[in-house]
Amino acid sequence: MQATLTVLGSGTSMGVPTIGCDCTVCRSSDPHDRRTRPSVMVSYNGRHVMIDSTPDFREQALRENITQLDAVLYTHTHADHILGLDDLRPLTYHHKPGKMPLYATPRNCEFLRNMFRYIFEADYKFGGLPQVDLKPIEGPVELFGARFEPVTVIHGETPILGFRFGSAAYLTDHSHVPAETLEKLRGLDILFLDALRYTPHPTHSTVDQSLRIVDAVKPKRTFFTHICHDLPHEATNATLPPDVRLAFDGMKLEFEI
Repeated sequence: MQATLTVLGSGTSMGVPTIGCDCTVCRSSDPHDRRTRPSVMVSYNGRHVMIDSTPDFREQALRENITQLDAVLYTHTHADHILGLDDLRPLTYHHKPGKMPLYATPRNCEFLRNMFRYIFEADYKFGGLPQVDLKPIEGPVELFGARFEPVTVIHGETPILGFRFGSAAYLTDHSHVPAETLEKLRGLDILFLDALRYTPHPTHSTVDQSLRIVDAVKPKRTFFTHICHDLPHEATNATLPPDVRLAFDGMKLEFEI
């Protein structure tokens, strides 16, 4: 089945431009250097599944003219990956059947219920609440004829999720990818990896670290995401192998799911 992956955001937690920064990348006129917080949407068979709902989701949805969303998968509960949950509201009002499903690990479901108590606790009577239903990820998630397989990556000291779906996989916010996860990434047409910058970071992969992952699993094409303002788009791409590129907001890729 043919699918389209849309990069909604390719930036790090503070986004690019970063507030208060006047570096070359933050002042760049190249639209590829404008990076909202990291998320992708996978579209197939008339359905649309998003991975993470960032604080920039409203801007991303307007930019990509998103009028339908059928499910959201969460990698983890850091602010840059969840704070757009409330902005799902207008898309949930017309969701059929029932409430829009949101998928996260059991522990992260508990976190989301606490973080957004006004949505999930019946005692709250606010109007205009998102019509969503939290569902635990306890194995592969089957959605509308496609299989989203969770894979574990390490974000600093914390295990979080990436996802493989068909011939593509999306990994973000990782400082280490375990060997058992690398095995699950064989035979990919498209692989997304965290590549924050060149210099080491305690919770994120560098360009060189992610290039070593590429060498290990040998996908046909790789795209780096969760990019900070250390990496100018055009100049960085010029240094990368031809089958590796920086992702950018609005990028669309076709693949088999």
